[in-house]
Amino acid sequence: MVKLKELPEEEPLAPGHRLCAGCGASMAARMALKAARGPTIVTESTGCLEVATTIYPYTSWRIPWLHTAFENTAAVASGIEAALKVLEKKGKAKKADIIAFSGDGGTFDIGLQALSGALERGHDFVYICYDNEAYMNTGIQRSGATPKAAWTTTTPVGSVIPGKLQLKKDLIGICVAHGIEYAATASVAYWNDYMTKVRKALEVEGPAVIHVFAPCPRGWRSDMAQSVTVARLAVQSRYFPIYEVEKGKYKLNLPVPKPIPVSEYLKAQGRFRHLFKPENKPLLEEIQRIVDENWQRILRLCGENAS
Repeated sequence: MVKLKELPEEEPLAPGHRLCAGCGASMAARMALKAARGPTIVTESTGCLEVATTIYPYTSWRIPWLHTAFENTAAVASGIEAALKVLEKKGKAKKADIIAFSGDGGTFDIGLQALSGALERGHDFVYICYDNEAYMNTGIQRSGATPKAAWTTTTPVGSVIPGKLQLKKDLIGICVAHGIEYAATASVAYWNDYMTKVRKALEVEGPAVIHVFAPCPRGWRSDMAQSVTVARLAVQSRYFPIYEVEKGKYKLNLPVPKPIPVSEYLKAQGRFRHLFKPENKPLLEEIQRIVDENWQRILRLCGENAS
């Protein structure tokens, strides 16, 4: 596990950027870069993290950084890795860690094809999806990561439709199906677990994927001072299980033997406010059932006893 005294004092992501107070994406990026071995090259898709850290003529990135479109982050990371291999053979460059950052919109949806191709080809880089469960940068539209019943600007809540109707994709399951050596979920509320996983992923020869839970106060209608608390509630309610998959073997990293009701997590966010109306009680109960069933699924994959 990572120890605080081992972490470098340097900040590869400089303060003073324009990300919102309480932004989970900024936490996810900062922690990952502090855990990196260096030298490090970052490529990043369009999104909140990119827009708010590179407002011309300024940048918050103190390391080599490349902007990409929503759809081709993994493809650009593949190209960087391939180019470095050639330069290394010619003695013109040294090996570097390559980290690709992208939000859930650029990962679950628009960039999934490029990510799948990169994983299948086996390029050596770490892909980190910071998941705030919607297209926050372009106006809080629903994504493939948006959970059932959540309000977004494209899944409005009314008397007929109570928010998003579909379930969230299983990103790690999709990535593991490619036969990659390492994939994991993480949360900004558990820095040690997350940073340890970043280091593990960097040690892998080949692609590795980390899906990190990163609250968005603006899109979630939550208290900006409570982002870490909200992220912790997601884990302690079993809404967001924390586990890793090494060479196809699942392992539960943060057991939750006595979970809090998922309603405790949901009520901290305005995007789920409608669920607490009397007429939506059946939907709230359905969400609890979905969370319970998914937890049991993860336990079975991890070889744990159901609880």
